[in-house]
Amino acid sequence: MNESKKRPLENENNLGGSIVIFAVLMVVFILGLYLVQFLDFTSVWPMAALILLFALAYFIPMTFLGRSDAGGDHR
Repeated sequence: MNESKKRPLENENNLGGSIVIFAVLMVVFILGLYLVQFLDFTSVWPMAALILLFALAYFIPMTFLGRSDAGGDHR
């Protein structure tokens, strides 16, 4: 493999994409904080929404920002 074509890991995402993902995840975080005030033992929907937001906050960065360390890609 040609070593001159390998880019450092910190240069894989452009600034625009990082700003968009940050804004989306900040909205998810603020919505989660808002939903916490509705938690009680009588309704399951606020907790279900919080679990869904957690899944989004976990899988959005893993899908769009994640890189595989398997194989010889970055070694």
